[in-house]
Amino acid sequence: MKAFKLLLIISALCTMQFAQAQKSDYKVLKNIALEGDAGWDYLLADDATQRLYVSHGQMVQVLDLKTEKLIGTIPGTPGVHGIAIAKEFGKGFITAGRIDSVVVFDLTSLQVTGKIKTDKNPDAVLYDPYSKRVFTFNGRGSSVTAIDAKTNEVVGTLPVSGKPEAAVSDGKGKIFVNIEDKSTICKFDAKSLKIDAEWPLDPGKEPSGLAIDLKTNRLFSACGESKTIVVMDCTNGKIIASLPMGDGCDGLVFIKEDQNIAASCGEGLMTVVHQISSKEYSVIQSLPTRKSARTITYSAAEKKIYMSSADVTMENNRRKVAPGSFQVIVVGK
Repeated sequence: MKAFKLLLIISALCTMQFAQAQKSDYKVLKNIALEGDAGWDYLLADDATQRLYVSHGQMVQVLDLKTEKLIGTIPGTPGVHGIAIAKEFGKGFITAGRIDSVVVFDLTSLQVTGKIKTDKNPDAVLYDPYSKRVFTFNGRGSSVTAIDAKTNEVVGTLPVSGKPEAAVSDGKGKIFVNIEDKSTICKFDAKSLKIDAEWPLDPGKEPSGLAIDLKTNRLFSACGESKTIVVMDCTNGKIIASLPMGDGCDGLVFIKEDQNIAASCGEGLMTVVHQISSKEYSVIQSLPTRKSARTITYSAAEKKIYMSSADVTMENNRRKVAPGSFQVIVVGK
């Protein structure tokens, strides 16, 4: 009987190890070459429109998620950073940092339909279906601009304590945003535009990318300076875990079906952390990608991760992209 029980335990452990291994076998599937030798920031895989939106120079390049082919471009977005989609209104919103504005475009035609003035240097952008508002997170303005997605009207500006970076919604009226230079997460109300709390990310420093798991109420913050992924309870700001990641990270995603957090690190690695439970986390993979691949998005429909990258050199303290080297890296299983 004891031998039989021991056999069951060994079998269970092997099953668990196999399951964990299956969750971590991401690999680079292909590289999608795109024209243009300028810089880039965020990219967005939007399953609702079945498109991949890639910020690149002064435009956004749009790919079909199924075919992974370029289907159009959205020009006139100087200092482009982020893209948000409000499919119910047939609109997309792009932050153009150099003109302190959001560029509005039609989802069907990809034609620009308007510009909305924001505070200084809008960077990350988020559409919140609960409040039906678009929020821009303004780097030099140290503020958040709230826009009615239906009317394109600015409905308020919320000052924050420092430079806001990526943000997420809980789907119930609360927005969470990383404050990069303060190493905190700010929580505010999407309708009243009042701050509910601001929580330190210690030991995390200089957060950029942010993701949320609504089931476990966990926030995952990519803290670049400390090279850590910090896990926080979004109900009270308690730090649950801190995991090591690669250098130069600017984004991460939560992959619900695998219970994994994937962080894109500019040194040329993708760090994968598995959520074993709401209290237990483990680094399970460090996937070589490409140097400069620091921003990331995920398509649940395609079960693929996408990262922008190029060959980058420094000339006179400025980054220069090698001609013909810009690509989107596709990662999957």
